[in-house]
Amino acid sequence: MLKAVRVIVALLLLLLLLGTAPAHAVAPDRRVEKEKWTGTWAAAASGTALPLPGASIRNVVHTSVGGTAARVRLSNRLGIRPLHLGSVTVALQEHGYFPRPDAVPGTMRRVLFDGRPTAVVPPGREIVSDPVRLDVPGDSDLLVTVYTPLADGPATYHRIAKQTNFLAHGADHTADVGGAAYTSTIRSWYYVTGVDVRTARAAGSVVALGDSLTDGVGTTPDSNSRWPDRLADRIAALPPRHRLGVLNAGISGNRILNDRSGPSALERFDADVLRRSGVRTVIVLEGINDVMTDAAGDDGVKAFEKAYRTLAKKAHAKGIRVVGATLTPYRGHLAYTPRREALRRQVNRFIRQEAPFDAVVDFDAAVRDPERPDRIRSAFDPGDHLHFNDAGMKALARAVDLGQLTG
Repeated sequence: MLKAVRVIVALLLLLLLLGTAPAHAVAPDRRVEKEKWTGTWAAAASGTALPLPGASIRNVVHTSVGGTAARVRLSNRLGIRPLHLGSVTVALQEHGYFPRPDAVPGTMRRVLFDGRPTAVVPPGREIVSDPVRLDVPGDSDLLVTVYTPLADGPATYHRIAKQTNFLAHGADHTADVGGAAYTSTIRSWYYVTGVDVRTARAAGSVVALGDSLTDGVGTTPDSNSRWPDRLADRIAALPPRHRLGVLNAGISGNRILNDRSGPSALERFDADVLRRSGVRTVIVLEGINDVMTDAAGDDGVKAFEKAYRTLAKKAHAKGIRVVGATLTPYRGHLAYTPRREALRRQVNRFIRQEAPFDAVVDFDAAVRDPERPDRIRSAFDPGDHLHFNDAGMKALARAVDLGQLTG
């Protein structure tokens, strides 16, 4: 018995000499190790507006995936003067029957930039905040409030938000939990172009690059019914290793061939896709505005082929998958002509058969009227024969093969 005890003691001493410690004392935090930054919400800078000096702008943004911390992207990309940020906060929005400017008590956080509460953003640039410790749920609404003390115009904004946002005038009200000071509303997002979260429950993000069909024209305001929102709802049901944040980079009127309605898809691709956090895949739904305005000129389908190849090459160089989307019908719209319809079909033929994409989502097939394939289904038409209502947006989202988003 004594001999056995001596053997056990000797073994314990040997383990100590070898530096072995109990497993619970050295096991790494697997959750923390796997956490990384990914985009949960985005809006593309679509143009400029008059500045709002002395105003607190309470932007309401809808998350796709959640996380344990957040950081905010603010833009002066289209400005011509330095943008002075006097104060920025982030909080969860208090919900009610109508949109409210109130924050959930206990969630208000001051946003810092290199440890400071103020920042100056040079013209043509964006800024990313320091991490903010805040439990951010997926499928929730955040208040990103920006106080701009000076008339640093023009202001970079996203014009069509399809979202009620709020204004407080005369003082810095960014840290107000209650919304009493926010007596005005606006339908645009000012300065804020993205929110990232730190999470272990997502595999990255997918960017929806598009025009008004992606921007949500035709949908119910304050309902988050754009097709990227509906896609995020579908993705949320997947296991974490397949889950992605969904970033909406749609701009109403946007084109792929020129800059007539905001920066073209080619010009803004770096800012709105390549420089976003954790991007795995981009879905490209661009070109119908070029078709409707004869932007290709005499080059016809060749201009589209060159543009799509350029986008795919830029994405692939960064290891990002590209899903090409076919262009949807629009007969009945004032811009429709048989010649333009023929070009739309040629472009779709290239997307389906020849484009250098990793996958294709056939939005055209998902929404066209089987009896009149140059028109969208009446059940999806908000009345202009071009855009989509809430039901049409669901149909677009359902057409996406989720397996193609991560390869």
